[in-house]
Amino acid sequence: ETLRKWMAEAGIRLSRKERRTLPRQRLHRAASGELVQIDGSEHRWFTERGGPCTLLVFIDDATGKLQQLRFVKSESTFSYFEALDLYLKAHGCPVAFYSDKHTVFRVAKAEARAGRGMTQFGRALAELTIEILCANSSQAKGRVERVNRTLQDRLGEEMRLAGVSDIETATAFLPVFTTSFNQKFAKVPARPDNLHRALNVAPNRLRDVLCKREQRYVGQQLSFSYERKQIILEKNDISCGLVGKYVDIHEFANGQLEV
Repeated sequence: ETLRKWMAEAGIRLSRKERRTLPRQRLHRAASGELVQIDGSEHRWFTERGGPCTLLVFIDDATGKLQQLRFVKSESTFSYFEALDLYLKAHGCPVAFYSDKHTVFRVAKAEARAGRGMTQFGRALAELTIEILCANSSQAKGRVERVNRTLQDRLGEEMRLAGVSDIETATAFLPVFTTSFNQKFAKVPARPDNLHRALNVAPNRLRDVLCKREQRYVGQQLSFSYERKQIILEKNDISCGLVGKYVDIHEFANGQLEV
């Protein structure tokens, strides 16, 4: 909009086709919980005091409120599962998440169909009846990108002053920072409704949703392949009945496998 105003004042006229190509700012959603932007900000958060890491940022589109911050070593399916678990328990289920096209959120190759064309994260959200929207460019999710830059300045400086120099200490520091940040920068939404739904999922059921899930064929030797490993089941009445069948594999963040 600023660009259009400047061009008008400068007497610059564009053709109708050129006007259609100018970027238009996406309007904020009206109510809290209607759309939550998620992103990972890789940065040297501790400057020379520690190595680089990633801050996972969940920000409500209607209010600009930081809903969840979590330091992790890098963006991965499991790191987002752990952050999502905390988010759901604190706020409930939003209508939709808005992300970039990181491979955690979007199947990069058309032939990758293990999850019916969805990533593990997308499959988990579908089971929780939460929509996932992928931005076509970093500009399309500019709000969370701008917040990332602000956090790199403000959060990085406040952690330096507080002597925070590792992920563990930073994790304990984040709640106080988040409260202060929201008091300064969050805004009142157009509508007072909170569209988050209650998380009506038992803890053991949620555990089975927020994990990697695959199916594998059990051969004559009671074995199946998984992540370049050959796994042999213990021989008993149950496992012997699985020969020639497919089994569900659940992999958890701690490396545990359940068949």
